[in-house]
Amino acid sequence: GLIMVLPCTDVFTRVDLRTVTCNIPLQEILTKDSVTTQVDGVVYYKIHSAVCSVANVTDVHLATNLLAQTTLRNVLGTQSLSQILSGREEIAHSIQSILDSATGKWGIQVARVEIKDVRIPMEMQRAMAAEAEATRDARAQIIAAEGERNAAEALKQASMVLCEAPSALQLRYLQTLTTLA
Repeated sequence: GLIMVLPCTDVFTRVDLRTVTCNIPLQEILTKDSVTTQVDGVVYYKIHSAVCSVANVTDVHLATNLLAQTTLRNVLGTQSLSQILSGREEIAHSIQSILDSATGKWGIQVARVEIKDVRIPMEMQRAMAAEAEATRDARAQIIAAEGERNAAEALKQASMVLCEAPSALQLRYLQTLTTLA
């Protein structure tokens, strides 16, 4: 509608009420298990109260971006590297709830938080790959040992059957001869 703005006393501020995308730049984070990682993300938010966003904070977009950066660092600093790599969804929901409660008084509703990329040092990647390979080797050895144990059990049962019936041994001998011929 028609709005009257007095040039001497009033200031006209245009507020975009659409969903805004805020990139969280790459953050260097020390995890709970003392591993340095680099994490970046994105926050989707929307201004639901234009009056609060103008009256309660000077620059709502900058304030939200800075709050998102510090919240990302704080939340990920309490997690271990394995928790960060496996629980991105839970961490994103945790960051979203913290941001939403903090920015609510600014007239902002945080719609979604995504963790885009988790970068770990090359040495750590090599160590994790070596650990995974060692785990696979250990599993393969366990499976091979179980197979040998099962084969030994089968041979034991076969020898018991052959000992109980001498004619079974003769039949086995004849079967072997027909196989060779």
